[in-house]
Amino acid sequence: MAVQQQMNAREWAMLVVLSLLWGGSFFFVGIAVKELPPLTIVMLRVSIAALALLTVCKVMGYRLPKTPGVIRAFFGMGLLNNIIPFSLIVWGQTHIASGVASILNATTPLFTVIVAHLLTSDEKISVNKFAGIVLGFAGVATMIGPAALTGESSSLWGQLAILGAAVSYSFAGIFGRRFKAMGVAPIVTATGQISASSLVLIPVALIIDKPWLLPMPSGAAWGALFGIALLSTALAYLIFFRILSSAGATNLALVTFLIPVSAILMGSLVLGEQLEAKHFIGMAMIAAGLLAMDGRLFRRKQGAQ
Repeated sequence: MAVQQQMNAREWAMLVVLSLLWGGSFFFVGIAVKELPPLTIVMLRVSIAALALLTVCKVMGYRLPKTPGVIRAFFGMGLLNNIIPFSLIVWGQTHIASGVASILNATTPLFTVIVAHLLTSDEKISVNKFAGIVLGFAGVATMIGPAALTGESSSLWGQLAILGAAVSYSFAGIFGRRFKAMGVAPIVTATGQISASSLVLIPVALIIDKPWLLPMPSGAAWGALFGIALLSTALAYLIFFRILSSAGATNLALVTFLIPVSAILMGSLVLGEQLEAKHFIGMAMIAAGLLAMDGRLFRRKQGAQ
């Protein structure tokens, strides 16, 4: 069954919620990384999220498949969607600010359009998708500002790490489509891939970081860890796989445009930060990009002629 080229109102609403959850992840990581090494943060993130999702599955009566093909797919998805990008993003944020990380993470749709065009038959690149990507990324760049990429706090390796995470996410979006064909429910997919990631990361983090030798994290750090695990991971992936199964990888990748918007809005509403003119201009460009990728803007223009 082919994915929808357009998203309905329910899918757009889920996309906005997902952007809020993932927008908060940069904030949570920014707190935790001050006290804990990257691998330990990622290990705790996926482990706590896995326990939460396993509990949800048990309550709802779902069981994880035991067939070798599905298990291998769980580990493949965990590698592309958790282990590689989470580790690169957390490590990258030890060298660059979260604002820089968010703009670089917004390159995911560009990579996803290219990967989807090469590896799928029903998500080929089109003029409106390409135009939307250009508009959206330009909007993100306008909001963050050129100083974010050229300032002294920016590190080349940190920026490359976030770009590597974006590439990994783009492949994960395409790889994850197979779970629908396998008949695996979105909640089971989310639980399986995060559980597989935990099985890989727990021994690796224990060997490399030796977390039992680290000082006890503060209450703020623990709060950030539970926030990123339960909200930005467990709940976020339930929504992620639901959108992926119906709207496809290219539409899902639009969330990376909304994440910086969400971060700015949360800062304004919660912390009292003031929005500048560039933020409004950037959000307008992002909205135009989303409409262009959705295709409705061009169809309405053609219909009016």
